[in-house]
Amino acid sequence: MAVLVHNILSEIDRLQDRRVFGEVTAVVGMLIEVGGARERLTIGDRVRLLPPGREPLLCEVVGFRNDRALVMPFGELAGVGLGCRAEVGSAQPVIYPDEGWLGRVVDALARPADGKGPLPEGKTGYLIRNRPPVAHRRERIRGKVDLGLRAMNAFLTTCRGQRMGIFSGSGVGKSTLLSMMARHTACDVSVIGLIGERGREAREFVEDDLGPEGLKRSVLVLATADESPLMRRQAAYVMLSVCEYFRDLGLNVLCLMDSITRFAMAQREIGLSTGEPPTSKGYPPSVFAELPRLLERAGPGEGKGSITGLFSVLVEGDDYNEPITDAVRGILDGHVVLSRAIAERGRYPAVDVLRSVSRAMPDCNTPDENKLVSRARRIVATYEDMAELIRLGAYRRGSDAAVDEAIKYYDRIDAFLAQDKAARATLDQGYAMLAEIFAK
Repeated sequence: MAVLVHNILSEIDRLQDRRVFGEVTAVVGMLIEVGGARERLTIGDRVRLLPPGREPLLCEVVGFRNDRALVMPFGELAGVGLGCRAEVGSAQPVIYPDEGWLGRVVDALARPADGKGPLPEGKTGYLIRNRPPVAHRRERIRGKVDLGLRAMNAFLTTCRGQRMGIFSGSGVGKSTLLSMMARHTACDVSVIGLIGERGREAREFVEDDLGPEGLKRSVLVLATADESPLMRRQAAYVMLSVCEYFRDLGLNVLCLMDSITRFAMAQREIGLSTGEPPTSKGYPPSVFAELPRLLERAGPGEGKGSITGLFSVLVEGDDYNEPITDAVRGILDGHVVLSRAIAERGRYPAVDVLRSVSRAMPDCNTPDENKLVSRARRIVATYEDMAELIRLGAYRRGSDAAVDEAIKYYDRIDAFLAQDKAARATLDQGYAMLAEIFAK
C-alpha cells in the first residue's frame, strides 16, 4: 500500500497543466496518421489514442508526412478508427528506477510483468533513450570480471565496463551461455533483457537459470516475439536505463541482452513502415544508426560504477559477415564466436577460441597468464590445421615437434573448454587447471 501511495503522489506531481488533442486521419497497416496537433509533436513523443469504449492505446511518433504525425502503437489496433481522439503525451519519456526493482520482471513500459504487485518509483527520472556518457569523461576499463566459465575467463578475459558480443547461429547455445554467465558472474547487480525471444523462456530463465539467489540481485526486462516492434525496441532502451541507474549508484552492473538481432529486426520493421529505403539485406539506414547509440550506453561510467555488457547476436544463415553481425562486431570490445561444428560434436559451450577475441587482452593479464594462454591457443591452432591428416593416419609422429605437442595436449584443452551448465569455475581455478594440463 505504501508503494502504491508513493507512486500516486509522484504521478500527481508530474501532471501536465493542460491537455492537447489531435485525431486519427488514416490507418495503414501498423502506421497511424494523426492530424491537428503537429506543432506540439516531435520524433519520439508519446500519443495516447482514446478509442470509445476501449482502453487507451499508447503510441510513439516515428515520423511526419503531409503535415500529419506518423505514430506506431505499443499494442493492438483493435477499436481504432478515423476521427479517434489522440492525446499528446510526454515529450521525453522517462522511467523512475528504484533498488526495489531487484528481483522483479518488468515489461518494455517499465510495468510489473511478474504478478508481484506495483513497482516502487525512484526520485530521479532516467530518459528511456538516454545519451552515452561523454567520451573524455569515461573511466577506463580495468579489473577482471569473473564470468564463472573457464573458456571465457582464460581465453577471453573480460574487464569491468567491457562490451562483448556472443555470435552464433540458431540452436548453437548462445542463450544457454548467457544463462550460465547470468548465474555465475561475480557482479553487484544483473540487468537482463530478453528482447523478442520465445515467451516460454522467461519463466524458465527465472526459475531454472537464475534461481532465487540470482533473482535477488537481478532485474529482468521482457518483450516477447509476439509484441509490437515498438515494445521490442523499447525493451532494449529500458534495460540500458535501468543499468544506468544502478551504475550511477557506484555499482558494477552486468548487462545481458538476448538479442541485438531482434532489436535490429524491430527497428527494421519501424523504419520500413515509415518509408525508409531498404539497403543491406532489407535493413534501412536507421538500424545502423541506432545500434551504436544503444551499445555505447554500456561501458564504464564517469564515476566508480560500470556496465559490463554481454550482447548475443543471432547470425542469420551462419554468415558471420551478414550486416548486423558485421556492424555489431565493429562496435563492441570483443566477440565470442560459437561454432556449430563444435556443438555438433558435443562440446558445450561451443566457444571457438581461435575465432574469438577480447580486446582487453593481453593488457589485463600477467605475463605468465598471457604465456599460458598463448601456448594453449597455438596448440589448438596447430592441431586444427593438421586435423585432417591426423584423422586419416597420414601424419607420422616425430615429423614435427609442434604437431606432436598438439596431439599430446589437444584433447585435454578441449576437455578444459567443456563445462556443465551448473558448474562454476573462478578465474584462478581456470588458470590453475590450464597450467596443470601442461605440467603433465
